[in-house]
Amino acid sequence: MTDQKGPGAAGPAGLRFKNAGLLCQALTHTSFSAEHHNAPDNERLEFLGDSVLGLAAAHYLYERHPGLAESGLAKLKSRLVSRPLLAQWGRDINLGRHLRLGQGEENTGGRQRETNLANAVEALIGALYLDSGWDAASDFVKKRLESLPQEMPEADFKSVFQEQVQKACKTVPVYELLQSVGPEHDKVFTVQAKLGKQVLGTGKGRTKKEAEQNAAKDAMEKYARKNLAQ
Repeated sequence: MTDQKGPGAAGPAGLRFKNAGLLCQALTHTSFSAEHHNAPDNERLEFLGDSVLGLAAAHYLYERHPGLAESGLAKLKSRLVSRPLLAQWGRDINLGRHLRLGQGEENTGGRQRETNLANAVEALIGALYLDSGWDAASDFVKKRLESLPQEMPEADFKSVFQEQVQKACKTVPVYELLQSVGPEHDKVFTVQAKLGKQVLGTGKGRTKKEAEQNAAKDAMEKYARKNLAQ
């Protein structure tokens, strides 16, 4: 079925394939192949899709975060293309019910297994790339990334900002508590990120740590806007 062409086929998430065989292969687990006369499985498409996904995610993040250093971009990309998020993507588009599995894999819950779903998502991207080209594959990835929260994990704002400042100025920012307002159980802290006497950013939070993270985030966003305006 790998060379089947003609009217095409409808795939998960409303995708349409001109080559129905590519879609079929993307959904074929190795266990099915082993039980059905070595029908082409999705491992080669998974290999290709992993690279297409990585490039599409890198391009998306590069454009969305113009002020973010390489280390920050790398951390974001690593999270966005992680196995758990790919598997969740598969669940969101009901990919499990489309998979072609061998009987043993079927009987042991293979349709919801994280590895199977994540691998099939990559294979689907690889198949879409071969079937319809870069624009179709990257648009599919972009729509998914736009639906995800784009905040970095809490610890990353300070560490990434510190790397930026240290690289540019050979020193690190300091965080100064300006005020804390409210009762002991419900305080709001305000913190400034500073370099010498220069205020780089300001942030508020329910804890000092959260306020420092928001101050670092504010400083990074101001730096990005300044670069864009030049």
